[in-house]
Amino acid sequence: MTARLSFPFAALLLLALVSDAHAQRVVEGDLQRQMTAGEFKAAGLDKLSPEELAALNAWLQGKVQQATASAVEQAREEGRQEVIIKNRGFFDFGSSEPIEAALVGEFTGFGKGRQYTLDNGQLWEQTDDARVAGVRRQAPKVKITPGLMGVWYLQVEGLNTRAKVRRSK
Repeated sequence: MTARLSFPFAALLLLALVSDAHAQRVVEGDLQRQMTAGEFKAAGLDKLSPEELAALNAWLQGKVQQATASAVEQAREEGRQEVIIKNRGFFDFGSSEPIEAALVGEFTGFGKGRQYTLDNGQLWEQTDDARVAGVRRQAPKVKITPGLMGVWYLQVEGLNTRAKVRRSK
């Protein structure tokens, strides 16, 4: 299964790439060509020697490239983190940290095929025969821990029994 980019991340990445190309085009050449004569004079740039103007143009070009590279890297990292968090439980992204959340609604025990909705929006389904009966808890805290070979276990706070689960949403 492939990971899809979310719309906000894709838009941010596209904006960063377009901004990179636009920034390089805007700063390409010297300031004298980019500004009107009035803007150039109003900024006091007409008082600079050709060497000073060349140094200012080089500095400005470097700053724009540096800021653009930083924005693109930040967008990539934010997108990568979003994919990891969003898909946690579907794939193994190298994290062995448990998922900690609370169940939505009432917990009435374990049973094969039961579905458990977490307050973070994830939906998990029990795949084994673990049973706990006679339990009623409103929105208990749970911990879902990864096991070997892509197996995940759900444990409800205060209970010793764990159920094998798989993420369905």
